[in-house]
Amino acid sequence: MADESMSKKRKRHTPQQIVEKVRDAEVLLGQGKSVAEVAARLGVSEVTFSRWRNQYGGMKSDAMKRLKELETENARLKRVVADQVLDIAMLREVAKGEF
Repeated sequence: MADESMSKKRKRHTPQQIVEKVRDAEVLLGQGKSVAEVAARLGVSEVTFSRWRNQYGGMKSDAMKRLKELETENARLKRVVADQVLDIAMLREVAKGEF
């Protein structure tokens, strides 16, 4: 049985999904549910829920939009860097005469 739980694949949540889940959780907590019950309903551990709450709890929609823009820009810049690394590698090979 321990092998089954160890092999269970972790699900990654987008920041937008996390913000929505934290909002839902705040409603449940306001209704008197315990943190353990809320975390179980969200399908995450209490530690994960606490981390999400600390990181995303007060995030408003404009902050969420800005975060998404920054993530998109970061992905674009990573692609640019990867292209430059390939260009540099090709130029080094050409300079060595290994083309």
